[in-house]
Amino acid sequence: METGITLNPERRDAMVKSGAWNDRLITDYLADAVISTPDRAAIVGYQVTDGSRIELSYRELNEAVTRMAIGLAQMGIEKGDVVACQLPNWWQTTALHLACMQIGAILNPLMPIFRERELRFMLSHGEAKLLIIPKVFRNFDYEAMIDGIRGDLPKLEHLLVIGGEGERSFEQRLVNTPWEQQHDAATLFAERKPGADDVIQVLYTSGTTGEPKGVMHSSNTLFSNVRPYADRLHLTSDDTILMASPVAHQTGFLYGIMMPVYLGTTAVLQDIWDVEFACKVIATEKPAYTMASTPFLADLVKAAPNHEGELDSLRIFVSAGAPIPTAIVEQAAKVLKASIVSAWGMTENGAVTMTLPEDPAERASRSDGRALPWMEVKVSDFQGNDLPAGEEGNLLVRGSSLFIGYLKRPELYGVDEDGWFSTGDLARMDKDGYIRITGRTKDVVIRGGENIPVVEVENLLYKFPGIGEVALVAFPDERLGERLCAYVTLDDQANDLTLDEVKDYLLKHQLSKNYLPEYLEVIEAMPRTASGKIQKFKLREQAKNIRL
Repeated sequence: METGITLNPERRDAMVKSGAWNDRLITDYLADAVISTPDRAAIVGYQVTDGSRIELSYRELNEAVTRMAIGLAQMGIEKGDVVACQLPNWWQTTALHLACMQIGAILNPLMPIFRERELRFMLSHGEAKLLIIPKVFRNFDYEAMIDGIRGDLPKLEHLLVIGGEGERSFEQRLVNTPWEQQHDAATLFAERKPGADDVIQVLYTSGTTGEPKGVMHSSNTLFSNVRPYADRLHLTSDDTILMASPVAHQTGFLYGIMMPVYLGTTAVLQDIWDVEFACKVIATEKPAYTMASTPFLADLVKAAPNHEGELDSLRIFVSAGAPIPTAIVEQAAKVLKASIVSAWGMTENGAVTMTLPEDPAERASRSDGRALPWMEVKVSDFQGNDLPAGEEGNLLVRGSSLFIGYLKRPELYGVDEDGWFSTGDLARMDKDGYIRITGRTKDVVIRGGENIPVVEVENLLYKFPGIGEVALVAFPDERLGERLCAYVTLDDQANDLTLDEVKDYLLKHQLSKNYLPEYLEVIEAMPRTASGKIQKFKLREQAKNIRL
């Protein structure tokens, strides 16, 4: 597949010279761990629904990866092919990434919340040759969903189902067949080994347009984020990692899949967020670190008084995706021993800025941190001029972990000749280099750390019989950061409209439940500029008063 990337040789030279890019792959770090600590737990996986626990040592993980990689090759997966997976935080996701790396395939993780509408586009655009799904997760039948859209996906040659049957059985095709006894793994892997600048991951991000963009990363861009991230948090091979954030998000992928293997430590994966279950996991596995969006932290702080002493292993909680309310940070200091670290980042970069664990506690609620090593941030006006400390403007980033392009959309790769990428966020920077996100130029609402593709939802609602105009904006929520409000006007044929009618309509059009509006207000007319554009900032101000 033609990806449409162009890697600037000058950028590569600068990154290698600085030490940011070390040309190592995750399979290199896996090999290190197998040699040094073969019997250490690599993955401990918890499934919340049935309470099950599975543990794989580094030796066992490596054996599973070898078998899976050969099995993938036997299915016809070639170097550069895209393998998509719509999986929860299960051990198979980590193993699949490692297996793809052994044969030079590209992994395309897809969020389990996605439904037919999103999947039709992403699987077609990414030209996925193989898709791996659970049979059922959270009482939803993924196999039936994919069967319903399979006719729209001519490039999708194979479907494997965890818990499936016959030729579709993931277990039968990749786990239980001893491929390594039939084929020479060393020769295959040597022939297929990707370069550190090759595309190894495609993640779709919801932006301001109706079409998601496929963010492409290499081993060098991703590990140049993981390494300084772990250093800033003082994480070592002795620190167990807890990841309940989805590994199909960059957060879960970088710090729940890649970072544990890099450190040679244990990743504890929890597939559904349930705070009481998480408390039991922490008490049992004693993780030192986790990262999640603000609602997860709010839940943990609320539950902690009922688990005195059981959460003391947790040394670091990194929160990102929405500002952390001061009250939560203050309460966390009373009930948790963990340092609360605030971070800001995006799919295109991973975490870019973070506070330090040794910073004063209140800084986490007042700042989104300062740039990690090998990354730079600056704030400029709309003409591109740098702004002094304290002034609000466009946030730009550049450096080692900046992605290498949007799949098949090179024209959207908005990096200027000096390497600066416009994030679409508004921010202020203080004299010490700490930033504070103050808003977004992109038309995106972030609910519980999940980007809602506003324009796509608006486009669907414009087709609703009776709706004249629609504008979706955020309204504040203490737990989730933001929720979605729909302001609509009605045409002459409509007398009334309810939120339930809107939700039913969107669900019938196969929109993910996470993207549904949670408040509806019918208004007589939209506020407009002199040129006729809807003034969403006025609607946002109005929405600040919404209370559910």
